[in-house]
Formats: sequence, C-alpha cells, structure tokens
Amino acid sequence: MNSLQAFASHTATPASDPFALRFGIPLPRALRTEAADMSWRTFLATYSPSGGPIRFGRWSAHALGAGRSEFRATLALGDTIHQAEATAAGPIAALTSMLYDAGLPMEILSFHQLKVGDGRTATFLLCEHDGRRHWAAGLADTTTESSVEAMIAAANILHG
Repeated sequence: MNSLQAFASHTATPASDPFALRFGIPLPRALRTEAADMSWRTFLATYSPSGGPIRFGRWSAHALGAGRSEFRATLALGDTIHQAEATAAGPIAALTSMLYDAGLPMEILSFHQLKVGDGRTATFLLCEHDGRRHWAAGLADTTTESSVEAMIAAANILHG
C-alpha cells in the first residue's frame, strides 16, 4: 500500500474532484476533468494502484557536484530484484533512466506537485509509453518520495 492510499464535472467543480473533497486543493485541470465524479477508492485504484509487477525498494543519492548526483535504487521487477544506478541532475531523471534501463521506458508529459495541509506533497504525472497516456499519483512526506511513488504507479499502469 502506498502513502496516497493510507489516507470534476466536465469543467470539474471542487464538489466533483475527489482530491479536493479529501484535501481541499483541486487536482491539475486536465486530471480534474478526467477524475470528475470518481469516488476516492476509484481515484486511488485508477491513478495510484497499490500493486503491480514493479516495486520500489531502497534509494540513495550522493552529490557529485556541478548539479549532478549518483542515485542507487533497488527495484523488484516481478520476482527479480534489480539493483539500479544512474547519474542525473535529480531523482525524476534518475528514476526515469533506471526504469528505461530495466526495459520500462516512459515519458513524463506533465508534472504537478501540490503541498497538502498536513505538510505532505502530492505528485501528479501524465506519462506515456507506446502512444498510451495515463495519469499517476503519489503522496508522501517529501517531494522526492512523492515523485517516486507517482513514477512507480505510472510504470505499473503503463507496463503492468
């Protein structure tokens, strides 16, 4: 279970936006329209599925200087544990590279982050693979954790 689970009519009013109903902040416009009138349970199942063949384990980052860091992660791909490494400017670029190297490419078309009232961050990504587009969501204590949750959700949706 991810953190988002622990917790839009056609012009999408806050009354029809499941995120706004829960947190008092509207979803990004395109996602708000798509998610209009969904229950919270349906929203989670659609944009932040708790299961899938791709699971995220340990994560570390070490600054190298000049705005670059070395990132390491443990990914479970089905029954196989995969150690991944990437040098990148930030965690999104690093995880995108790691997923690509693992045979799970996707492109991030839209990226939104919102602070919610309890200090956590929600991340919403519109991602694409082979012409298929889908939104994904993550909610966590930090911007990095939230982004990682959303990216793993997107990978499971697009490649699961």
